[in-house]
Amino acid sequence: MAEEALAIAEGKYTYVHEVGKGPPEAIDAHHIVVRRSREKGSNLCLFTLLLFAYPSFLLFRQGKLDTLHIWSLVIMALLIRLFLKKPVKKESVLILPAFGVQLETQYGSGKTVRQFVPISRILKPVLTECVTPVTCYWSLSLIIRGEEELMLVFKELRPPVKMLAPIWKALCAAIECGECTEAIT
Repeated sequence: MAEEALAIAEGKYTYVHEVGKGPPEAIDAHHIVVRRSREKGSNLCLFTLLLFAYPSFLLFRQGKLDTLHIWSLVIMALLIRLFLKKPVKKESVLILPAFGVQLETQYGSGKTVRQFVPISRILKPVLTECVTPVTCYWSLSLIIRGEEELMLVFKELRPPVKMLAPIWKALCAAIECGECTEAIT
């Protein structure tokens, strides 16, 4: 089975498009990979060390343990947990034209969450602009038959529209949606 791959890098994301060719219908794989820098890991270790060093310094300086030290250690531990919460390595969309769409999220811990949506349940893929008071980003969702809410394709990541557009077009082609042939500018 021969494969073609296309990659686009922008900001902290890399988009990889793989098309498997062979006797069965092509499997169209779209991956959004988070690029991690080595500096971030070393900065996080340094930050963690500083967070625990200050309460420990106060503890050893005064020679007694009081509630202020305990609470500062608890708050520092909670902050560290917040920084280390489930970092996402990669989110993927696997399009199986005759069967459906598989959404996959891979976390840094090695955990992988997969969700399969049959092609018969997908009414239409939707590319929307989400505007909040603080930020503006694009989101790719699926309108699912029998569901009241949209299903987000990328639940954790917010890739730029430049990366979402080819995935949207591939989803439209897979479900044969006539309205999805419009160009995105």
